[in-house]
Amino acid sequence: MTKATVRGRASAGTSARQRTVAAAARAASKRAEKARESSLDGEAAENAVAESAVADEASASGTGADAEAREQAKGAVRDEAGAEKSAKPARRISGAATAVLAALVVAGLVAVAMLGWEYREDQRTQEARAEALAVARRAAPEILSYDYRHLDRDFAKARAHLTGSFAGEYRTTTTKAVAPTAEKYHGVVTATVAKPPAGGAPAASVVSAAPEKVIVLLFMNQVTNSTQVSGPRLDLNRVRMTLVDTSGGWKVSALDAL
Repeated sequence: MTKATVRGRASAGTSARQRTVAAAARAASKRAEKARESSLDGEAAENAVAESAVADEASASGTGADAEAREQAKGAVRDEAGAEKSAKPARRISGAATAVLAALVVAGLVAVAMLGWEYREDQRTQEARAEALAVARRAAPEILSYDYRHLDRDFAKARAHLTGSFAGEYRTTTTKAVAPTAEKYHGVVTATVAKPPAGGAPAASVVSAAPEKVIVLLFMNQVTNSTQVSGPRLDLNRVRMTLVDTSGGWKVSALDAL
């Protein structure tokens, strides 16, 4: 009877110590959590608090069962700390990969946008070349031709091709210089864009082109008749014409004889 009582008391004591160890382990986990919230080093704080608590409890007991329970508590704390430590680099790697991917996507979008813009600009430039060259071939003969018998009509037709300050300069020159001379000497000037002897397109080419501005070089034949000459006089001229895109289409903004 006495031996049974002693064994019962020993068993109860062992269970009590095991519960105490478990409680200490839980307390250690809570202290480790508080240490992490206080911006201490996660792994060092958790291990230090947990192992200190377990060591304190271990000093109060010495049975094999208690030691095993303490080791289990230590292992649980270490596993938790190790899991959190391994998760942090994974999160950092994931964040870095996301940033790199985002940068690559942005760079790709910028490259596509630039290529698209360059393609559109090239298309606009090609269209500008063709349109301005056609206008230059039509406009040059009308700008450089006149007949003393209907100067106002001829000059008005020429001004329809002009724009900007050049339109004002043309009006001033024709009014003050060309018209009086043409009327006095019955001047008639007929201008045409030169053509190759074997035939083909008129001799005009694009010097430079942009979507809103084109410079064209033309080879002009001008035949002049007046009382000042005994017969028709042929002049061969090179003309550089600058055209700009306006709301009314391509217009001549400058004309220079070369």
